[in-house]
Amino acid sequence: MTGTGLSADFAAMWAHLAPIGRDGRTGGYRRFAWSRSDHDLREWFAGEVARRGLDLVEDRMGNQWAWWGDPDRDGPGLVLGSHLDSVPDGGAYDGPLGVVSALLAVDALRARGVTPDRPLGIVNFVDEEGARFGIALAGSRVITGLLDPDRARALTDADGITMAEAMRAAGRDPGAMGPDPETLRRVGTYVELHVEQGRALADLDAPVAVGTDIWPHGRWRVDLPGEANHAGTTRLEDRRDALLALAGVVQEVRRSAERRGCLATVGKVVVEPGGINAIASHATAWLDARGSNPEAVRGVIRDVTATAAESGGEVREESWTPVTTFDPALAGRLARGLGGIPLLGTGAGHDAGVLTQAGVPSAMLFVRNPTGVSHSPAEQADAADCVRGIDALTGVVIELTGAGA
Repeated sequence: MTGTGLSADFAAMWAHLAPIGRDGRTGGYRRFAWSRSDHDLREWFAGEVARRGLDLVEDRMGNQWAWWGDPDRDGPGLVLGSHLDSVPDGGAYDGPLGVVSALLAVDALRARGVTPDRPLGIVNFVDEEGARFGIALAGSRVITGLLDPDRARALTDADGITMAEAMRAAGRDPGAMGPDPETLRRVGTYVELHVEQGRALADLDAPVAVGTDIWPHGRWRVDLPGEANHAGTTRLEDRRDALLALAGVVQEVRRSAERRGCLATVGKVVVEPGGINAIASHATAWLDARGSNPEAVRGVIRDVTATAAESGGEVREESWTPVTTFDPALAGRLARGLGGIPLLGTGAGHDAGVLTQAGVPSAMLFVRNPTGVSHSPAEQADAADCVRGIDALTGVVIELTGAGA
């Protein structure tokens, strides 16, 4: 397959995928787990897999795995892929670029007459972003045993619908959810291509890099009590306003992160009763914190916990991922094999990090994002860079499988 042909195939596939879950008002995406758009994305993936004659199977969480070759007979195999879901008003490239690139890498290999010497898989992980139920990387966490299935089933969305109920409505059996060692045994190596979620490659003037590590990161829930009352009759000195407590917490999040050299964000809040003319009786916020130093991240949480306690509030950990270092030998081998491309760490979580924690040798490729913006409609990747990413991914398959014609 020539560069021109690959560019045309990428454009065609991207045009087919782009409308699914897109909000016409904002241009962003709302592709949430076990929703209608999620169903359509899964059908899209199944259709692309069928067109390539690959075998499609699902694991105990509903992650989709397509195989060229038999991993049970000739495995374990090399797996490529990423996810298709999004954050609220997310960008087009975060996740889908990795899935599309994996499919087109298969096409590129076949166009060259190359057959991998070990099974080659493509995975679409479900609920990577955690946008609906609050815990990121749920699809990979459950099958690796890092997320208890009972806890996962009980997670609720903003409408009070549990994950179990959502899965059942989508025609799934939530009772089947759980660790899946049989699936993991099929995966000898995992390589995830992803759009960069920052500006490092733009500054380096490099289209593609090999990932080295993921910073430690976590999510915490902050609950702050108050007392409901009338906004027009209650004296200021008589008020117990949960939103004032929340404002103090948000400010402490920023101050502490600056002091300790971390990144920390309150990106979601729920206020009760939520009336314009009512004093808040309760405020709930979700805090995301991450950084290169795990003790510094924990220090932010200690500071925020102390501030919340001053108003009778509490902070509860919902997830924590320690520093994840991808196999250094594998990363170095890929960088050398791809012509000495840069090595790059990241503060963003990925399914590749979860599989690394589960003992699966994993690596990542990052494709340049000229805007440096992610989790936003402004997220971008140039088509030429995307094609370079596909070429690099194809090279990775040849390097790691000893593929021959």
